[in-house]
Amino acid sequence: MSRRLYTGLRIATMEPGGPPYGLVEDGAIAVEAGRIAWLGPRTALPADRADAPAEDFAGRLATPALIDCHTHIVFGGDRAREFEMRLQGASYAAIARAGGGIVSTVVATRALDEDGLVAAALPRLDAMIAEGVATVEIKSGYGLTVDDELAMLRAARRLGRERPVRVKTSYLAAHALPPEYRERPDAYIDAVVLPGLEAAHREGLVDAVDGFCETIAFSPAEIDRVFAHARALGLPVKLHAEQLSNLGGAALAASYGALSADHLEYLDEAGVAAMAAAGSVAVLLPGAFYTLRETQCPPVAALRAAGVPMAVATDCNPGSSPLASPLLALNMAATLFRLTPEEALAGATREAARALGLAQETGTLAPGKRAEIAVWDVAEPAALAYRIGFNPLHRRIAEGLA
Repeated sequence: MSRRLYTGLRIATMEPGGPPYGLVEDGAIAVEAGRIAWLGPRTALPADRADAPAEDFAGRLATPALIDCHTHIVFGGDRAREFEMRLQGASYAAIARAGGGIVSTVVATRALDEDGLVAAALPRLDAMIAEGVATVEIKSGYGLTVDDELAMLRAARRLGRERPVRVKTSYLAAHALPPEYRERPDAYIDAVVLPGLEAAHREGLVDAVDGFCETIAFSPAEIDRVFAHARALGLPVKLHAEQLSNLGGAALAASYGALSADHLEYLDEAGVAAMAAAGSVAVLLPGAFYTLRETQCPPVAALRAAGVPMAVATDCNPGSSPLASPLLALNMAATLFRLTPEEALAGATREAARALGLAQETGTLAPGKRAEIAVWDVAEPAALAYRIGFNPLHRRIAEGLA
């Protein structure tokens, strides 16, 4: 049975209820069989742990390995031209209505087979791993046929086998209407979304069901149909909600006990209250806010006051958030949304794990949790949100995933 001892660490456990960041000074972490067996000050190390093969990190900072809990990294093509259009004044909604946006990525994604999708996604995944990520959520949603959605999910599962990273998949066929179903959302749900969900579930390809509830996508009534089907299959749900307008999507998601509602720039008090009552996580996506040059921030103060957990993710996608840096997402969450550095780091660790239903396995450093640790060449935890364009990762430890 494998045993390891890591010493000389300033440990930001991210466990709540104690000192800021859950800090343990001059700490040690004993690992056995891929899990944390003991953690605490080095001076309190039990004698029966001291004989394990040891590595001293000379005072470096340790945190939980990062978690990117909202990504769309499996896709074909890019949308650099649309980036130019937005800079010239075109809105995200106007580009989508003109056949751009998500639909343009659908065309490029359908042109790739599973191997092509994996090859296209690997550089994005590698960039995240290089910044300390050990868990990533990957959505479908650019195929918009049963076969193409399944191909995306199969590619996502393969990424988890090709790299030492945990992949959680979300079925997002209710992302956009393909041209062949223009103005026929119910027909699309009947012919593609629900049969595709059943097929993905049979094949073991789906961990959660997502949707895009927005004026340019699906109405609350249409999302309700999808979520009811997910519930019948025993699958948890999450939702892109209140990004561009307030349709009450977050409250709908909360009524299903959603793992999370994501974006939330236009979330109102009723939505905040519904999420608080349901225990749903608010996933904040500053990369999309930045890229789309939005001006209305999510109601962070209201979420904080209501005790709604706040996660932070890249939303890495080809259009509205071409961001593959979770460290930059931390900085954006602090500078644009006014999260504290501690809230931002918790958002990419503890609360991100909660948003994926993984809080019992990862997201904090504590006995019994997986030994998924990021060691950084910094002294202060706040430095992870402070730096821009700099990666201080010294080592990523993910023994159960290696």
